[in-house]
Amino acid sequence: MTTLTLSIVTVFVIGYLCIAVESLTKINKAAIALLMFVFCWTLFMLDPGSYIAGAVGDSIPLAVSEVIEKHLGSTATTLFFLMGAMTIVELVDQNGGFNFVRDMLKTRTKKALLWRIAVMTFVLSAILDNLTTSIVMIMILRKLVADKKDRMIYAALVIIAANSGGAFSPIGDVTTIMLWNKGVITAMGVITEIIIPSVVSMVIPAYILSLSLKGDLAEVEEEADDTSDDILSAGQRKAIFFLGVGGLIFVPIFKSITHLPPFMGILLVLGVLWTVTEIFYSSLPHDNEDENGNGMQKRITKMLARIDMGTILFFLGILMAVACLETIGVLESLGEGLNVAFNGNHYLVTGIIGVLSSIVDNVPLVAGCMGMYPVEATGDMAVDGVFWQLLAYCAGVGGSMLIIGSAAGVVVMGLEKITFGWYMKKITWIAFIGYLAGIIVYWVEKMFLF
Repeated sequence: MTTLTLSIVTVFVIGYLCIAVESLTKINKAAIALLMFVFCWTLFMLDPGSYIAGAVGDSIPLAVSEVIEKHLGSTATTLFFLMGAMTIVELVDQNGGFNFVRDMLKTRTKKALLWRIAVMTFVLSAILDNLTTSIVMIMILRKLVADKKDRMIYAALVIIAANSGGAFSPIGDVTTIMLWNKGVITAMGVITEIIIPSVVSMVIPAYILSLSLKGDLAEVEEEADDTSDDILSAGQRKAIFFLGVGGLIFVPIFKSITHLPPFMGILLVLGVLWTVTEIFYSSLPHDNEDENGNGMQKRITKMLARIDMGTILFFLGILMAVACLETIGVLESLGEGLNVAFNGNHYLVTGIIGVLSSIVDNVPLVAGCMGMYPVEATGDMAVDGVFWQLLAYCAGVGGSMLIIGSAAGVVVMGLEKITFGWYMKKITWIAFIGYLAGIIVYWVEKMFLF
């Protein structure tokens, strides 16, 4: 490893540690992530020719611009997906769309609510995706759980259940979508062989967390501005719900039909929903809208202004900083080193990759693995082989071990203001037990069932 490469890695590690101790430094994680992003790429520019093949002389600036713009484009798809999904879910929620889901989950007992949240999150994340599901469940939790400490435990379970539910579904997580599109796993193969390990990785943490919840839930006061029933008709609210949730379900279908990136499907749904709601609210009496202030407040233009830009900028910084590590070859070297160190034991290799996915973004890790390991006709590296299926499981579920290890964790962190330190102290070991149990269950399956 060259001095320059070591310097870039050092900046990333220092930045990561600052994010980890945000509760002590009181410096917003988004600010640190942006500094990591800029400093890593600034150091990269000291000698870009050593990392970019063919970049010499006057061609270096152009080559570097192409590399950064490529990674920025990939990052932007995640950011636009996140913004679109958050806006759609917020719109549906503000107009009473999730009231029936809330009513299904409503119970007086804390433990009963925990299991209902776990099952609902797990199922929804397989149908939608773990990011969108997490946003939906947090919105519902705010209406059901008044106590902040209890809600943090439920929110942590949402992260675990969302990542576990997304791991066995070809459309439930970005990494499984990548592997599915690459053709190294099949939809039926990953569902049948990974679903039981995924369930185990959710059930065990849920049981452990349930031990810390006792008694009944306190009543939650309805929000003062929750007067959507007085503004839109029941039919209009149902239309918004079905357009919003149905649109989110339609996104993977849109992708499979058009082969366009998922964020374009999200923007399509957002555009349709935006148009429909504008028509609904434009038909309201003007004086009614002004009197309550709700007609304007519940329009998408107002909700866009309330998007948590801190979370968006944190995503930008962390993904672009990781992209720099990918460009200088650190991630690829790490993967090769793991393969050599563990003598091709794919249970250990993918297990370590899963742990790493809780530290750095799992997308470049999986992308690096796909480029590093060739698909073989038979054995562990064949289509639906042990390596690829375990990679889908480990990269998805492994992200639950740290709150910044997955998109679901990052968005819940932003919405519920959960600190990195609290999650690491209270939840990391619980998520790890579930993660390890799932790998063991998969090994048992391969030994005796498949």
